[in-house]
Amino acid sequence: MTDATHNGAPRKRHGSLMQQDALTRRRNAAESRFKLYGIAAISFSLLTLAFMLVTIFSDGVSAFRQASITFPVTLDAAKLDPKGQTNRDDMMKVTTIGYTSLLNKALVDYLDQQGISTEGVSDKQIAEFISRDTPAQLRNQVIADPTMLGQTISFSGFSTGRIDGYFKGRVTRETAQVDTNISVAQLDLADRLREAGILSVAFNWRFLTNPDASDQRPEAAGLGIAIIGSAYMMLLVAVFVLPIGVAASIYLEEFAPKNFLTDIIEVNISILAAVPSIVYGILGLAIFINFAKVPQSSPLVGALVLTLMTLPTIIIATRAALRAVPPSVRDAALGIGASKMQMVFHHVLPLAAPGVLTGTILGLASALGETAPLLLIGMVAFVANYPAGPFDGGMLDPASALPVQVYSWASRSDPAFIERSNGAIIVLLAFLMVMNIIAIVLRRRFERRW
Repeated sequence: MTDATHNGAPRKRHGSLMQQDALTRRRNAAESRFKLYGIAAISFSLLTLAFMLVTIFSDGVSAFRQASITFPVTLDAAKLDPKGQTNRDDMMKVTTIGYTSLLNKALVDYLDQQGISTEGVSDKQIAEFISRDTPAQLRNQVIADPTMLGQTISFSGFSTGRIDGYFKGRVTRETAQVDTNISVAQLDLADRLREAGILSVAFNWRFLTNPDASDQRPEAAGLGIAIIGSAYMMLLVAVFVLPIGVAASIYLEEFAPKNFLTDIIEVNISILAAVPSIVYGILGLAIFINFAKVPQSSPLVGALVLTLMTLPTIIIATRAALRAVPPSVRDAALGIGASKMQMVFHHVLPLAAPGVLTGTILGLASALGETAPLLLIGMVAFVANYPAGPFDGGMLDPASALPVQVYSWASRSDPAFIERSNGAIIVLLAFLMVMNIIAIVLRRRFERRW
């Protein structure tokens, strides 16, 4: 029974058509409530997204800035090159311990010369202003350019994580009173050094280029290897997944007979698209590492695992794009004498290209953020050396990935690493934004109207 009929006969309406009856009012009220539910759901989603982004950016932007300390250092040739022959092998025998003592003494002497009060701060505590990574930087510079020996240079290096955290508000005088790694007197001295221009906070490019660092050097930790590893993996995944996924989709959608076997294949593809990602990590560990002996922690094994995980999603998206092409396009192509192959590749596939490319890039973007499968294949390992170029065997060198680096830093106890994990999330979001922009541009570029 409808609103217009009653016992098979038209329902008589009393009164003006401009006047709402009870049924119309209930309809309008239900429609208004539905609109309000939709607006409330969208508003809640946007507020949640805004809260997440504000939290990440407020905690992570500071990772791109770093406190540095600058002071003159006299490079004593008698200590740094005992044999005086500027021989690289002999100079490399001088470890960072020798450079550490040189830097510590230079800083103490410089503060004394400048008349900066160090009351309540011992020489050892003054030395704690210098990052443990700084002596290694100076050592590398001297070994690369032995002509620096005997000269007095103005050297700038990172300050320690606690001093850096003080200027960013992560460390306060209240927390310093219960922190064995910093004292209130050191914070007072840090203020005086900043007023004198010895300490400064500036943009830190090395956060994007440095490798990871140990727990004792959070200020030196960077994303260099993780960025390279993620770029290598996404390049390989794109090379693997695009031809295989598109070819499989075209065959299943346009050429495969509709029978029991293809029904089983389609069901399995849908099931594989819903399998948890960690299962693919276990599969990759068993097949690619234990059986095929692909190097552990390499971008190649990571790309193979992510390819297996992404293929079902790409196939489903590509088949949907092919299915969206009107049947009239196929009929018209076949009607003018085109073969089925020509019909697919000359007419259907060009029209489906925007959807195929968009689905592929979004699938790659989803794979970029996966962590669980990469943990199982060893990409969480500490990697200090950059992989070689992509055509020089770099795909087989150990590397890390951005989501794994986020996990690694977030699991460490030092607050400086938590800050860096949020900074890494910002870089990962930038990667994802670039990939989504590419998807939009490609869709607009290849989109056709019919």
